[in-house]
Amino acid sequence: MLLTLAWGSLFFPGLFALCTWALRRSRPEWTNTDCVMISTRLVSSVQAVLATGSGIVIMRSCSDVITGS
Repeated sequence: MLLTLAWGSLFFPGLFALCTWALRRSRPEWTNTDCVMISTRLVSSVQAVLATGSGIVIMRSCSDVITGS
């Protein structure tokens, strides 16, 4: 569990930094605020898709989601 937390703590800020850097390089006419806003929305979308996917996996693998059996 701690390993997953550690990877998530590295993955999402890293994705944000990579997106911000790439947008600044590919769109120099955009302001810093524009790049940060788009990067934030992209990272939030990725996090939502991953959370939805993990929820679907949990629902399909358990016969009773409440008790986990």
